[in-house]
Amino acid sequence: MQLQEWLGIWLNKYTKHAVKLRTYDRYKYIIEKHINPKLGDYELGDLNAVVLQDYILSELENGNLNTKGKLANNSVIGIVNVLKNALSMAKSLEITQKDYSNKIKLPSATEKPVTAFEKHEQEKLERYCLSSKKSNYIGIVICLYTGIRLGELLALTWDDIDFSSGIMSITKTAYRIKENGIPRIVIDQPKTRSSSRVIPLSKTLLEILKQIKKTSNSKFVITTRDNGIVGTRSYQRTYERILNKLGIPYKNFHSLRHTFATRAIELGMDVKTLSEILGHKNPMITLQRYTHSMMSYKTEMMNKMGKMLA
Repeated sequence: MQLQEWLGIWLNKYTKHAVKLRTYDRYKYIIEKHINPKLGDYELGDLNAVVLQDYILSELENGNLNTKGKLANNSVIGIVNVLKNALSMAKSLEITQKDYSNKIKLPSATEKPVTAFEKHEQEKLERYCLSSKKSNYIGIVICLYTGIRLGELLALTWDDIDFSSGIMSITKTAYRIKENGIPRIVIDQPKTRSSSRVIPLSKTLLEILKQIKKTSNSKFVITTRDNGIVGTRSYQRTYERILNKLGIPYKNFHSLRHTFATRAIELGMDVKTLSEILGHKNPMITLQRYTHSMMSYKTEMMNKMGKMLA
């Protein structure tokens, strides 16, 4: 059996109903755009360690579909994971006798640098969003003061906010997929089990949201003109236009989440509390990701202690 035939069977018979739609969509893209064009015609029995390693090296060197240049290490790791899952199952089902995917030498995963807005940039951004007549701009402020992700923001409904207790519940996320070449927005469960969480809202933010809700005709906090859900790319473009208008150097949307975490650490929030608010699996993820922020806080605390020496 050729690899491309098996990947089609593995994807639709053994994977589609076991993973989230977003994961299935990503696997399908990897198979169609990366694996099948170079390895699809190989018989499963011919996929030895040398063939697989040569393929991975070629993806590292010229696997970028846009530039035809190098493909990021993390993207290559994603390709390898698909191969490993598919070939491992092929062996367990005795469709092939050997699986050499565990012989692949992986590149090192690269952690994306954490970028946060400076305090003066954050203040400028907040002032503009709060003074605007466009109520959707409040989403940027929500992210700055809760650390929620873009998908979580766009899936947020008024029912998720308990105005009496001041608690916001994160129970779903939104993301964009393509079905038969047609893009659509899907509302799904959060990224991980720990991503389902409750976040206390500040009294100030709560009061702002109360005022917006009074004039809203949609179930969504961030909404289209016809009261539907806003697409992720649409809101990202809105965010980019605001940065450009204000003359603030570009940082991706996730930087709003990083900014919240950085400010929280600067104010002395403990790591466990911050980890729970962000929806991380454990505090170690928070510690590793925000080491730079923790160091500035540690320096400040050590300097305060140092005053005793005088």
